Amino acid sequence: MEEKISCDGGHEFKLLLSCPSGLSPSQVSVVFNEAYDRIPHPDSSLEQSISEIWDARVQQSSSLYNGTKFRYGGCNFNVGNDPKQQPHVSLQLGLTDYRTFVGTNLSPIWERYLVQSEELHITLHRAETSNDCIQCQHTSSPLGNGALVETSDKKILVLQRSNKVGEFPGYFVFPGGHPEPQEVGIISHDGFKELNQCRPINSKVSQEMFDSIVREVVEEIGAPADSLSSPIFIGISRRVLNVRPTAFFFIKCNLQSDEIQQLYSSAEDGFESTQLYAVSMSDLENMASKMPGCHRGGFALYKLMEQDANNS
Repeated sequence: MEEKISCDGGHEFKLLLSCPSGLSPSQVSVVFNEAYDRIPHPDSSLEQSISEIWDARVQQSSSLYNGTKFRYGGCNFNVGNDPKQQPHVSLQLGLTDYRTFVGTNLSPIWERYLVQSEELHITLHRAETSNDCIQCQHTSSPLGNGALVETSDKKILVLQRSNKVGEFPGYFVFPGGHPEPQEVGIISHDGFKELNQCRPINSKVSQEMFDSIVREVVEEIGAPADSLSSPIFIGISRRVLNVRPTAFFFIKCNLQSDEIQQLYSSAEDGFESTQLYAVSMSDLENMASKMPGCHRGGFALYKLMEQDANNS
């Protein structure tokens, strides 16, 4: 599924995948392979600009460091013909790094990295999703993650980003970050090319998709891990501005919003945000106008999940 929503500037998004019934870890698998790595752009001057942009950013901020990330290379979604069969999604992931992300997706000339073709058009048919990946084959496109966390008093948690962060300072976002290759012992593709190595590493990467979002919520919100339900995967949105993909999850927290507000003050990564809000659906609708497109897409995925629950 792919859906385009038109808003202004960085608010525009596409839903690359929607799983409104929510998928458990057993329904999500990963194919980790260098076939899903970024393809260098044939324009050597564009490739050279990656280093130039990164070097300039490091001079401006000495705290910047390069780190390995999983690159989003597409997905296969199988809903099954048998009503008793559970839907299943297979995520196709390669490797990239933060340096290349800054030099391609976040470059002032990011659109020059996109493959331009009349055949690459917006479609609602899942079979055409591969076109989207071809269009973005020269971008870093690290897969981010975000969580719709619902408190026991039925509020959704939203952070206001610090003015010191690199992307969308001051904007409203859901807690999140990135799944980390290093958490499962991956620093390169070396050692994972043999057939007998593929299955165990694919399983570890799949588990990291779910483990990482729990870590992000704990670190950014301050809620203890044992207060959180097992995450369910609800889909992938992509910001149209610099084609940034993010996987979204739904998590229930057994604490009330006022309890979480107290925990937030001592959150490990609290410096990334200035305030935590616990809001109703109607408040969230109003706040969505000041969300980056990828997170606005996360809100759209949450609404689809709510609609599906109400219709079932």
